[in-house]
Amino acid sequence: MAKHIKIVLADDHFAIRAGTRTLLDKESDFFVVGEADDGIEAYDLVERHKPDLLICDLSMPHLTGREVVRRVAHKYPQVKIVILSMHTEDQIVAEAIQNGASAYILKNASGEEMIEGIRAALQGEIFLGQPFAQKGLDTYLEWDLSSDHTELNALTNREREVLQLVAEGKTSSEIALILSIASRTVETHRANLMKKLQLKSMPDLIRYAIRHGLLPLE
Repeated sequence: MAKHIKIVLADDHFAIRAGTRTLLDKESDFFVVGEADDGIEAYDLVERHKPDLLICDLSMPHLTGREVVRRVAHKYPQVKIVILSMHTEDQIVAEAIQNGASAYILKNASGEEMIEGIRAALQGEIFLGQPFAQKGLDTYLEWDLSSDHTELNALTNREREVLQLVAEGKTSSEIALILSIASRTVETHRANLMKKLQLKSMPDLIRYAIRHGLLPLE
């Protein structure tokens, strides 16, 4: 069978990407067109290749997988999204599914379960791996997220990127290089997001980023 299902694979851990790539390469119709180790690169690869499928981690530098899901689902709804994550919190699962992910699978799932979830997503189904499947899809589709990320939703896409990069400890000049914008523009975005989020200091910003899943807890 010819390889005709184009896949972008995004995870900041090389070992996870390598293991997933090995699993995908065993499927005769899967073709990995690109790999990314951060969220910005993942979104860029989707824009460049217009794949059939994005396999994405949630905790990534520069742009979280949660934000990548939101953007890809909005701009490229034809791209199916499979989340491979270690996060087991029901709220995070609900957010991913409601934002457009077609499957949510734990990284320690078996290869058979991963392939089953990927195939289901490609067929237009919503797939929940264990232990989430036991709770039922309605649990996550009906989860009330209305009070979550209220201030975050007021930020532009660029301000969200700057927020995460600042929280990661990047300087304005480093952020400018990563985003291919001027340092002065970065400063403007920093000022705007601090005002919108009503934050007064870097510790406030870092706490906000952790609380809203923009930085891993480890």
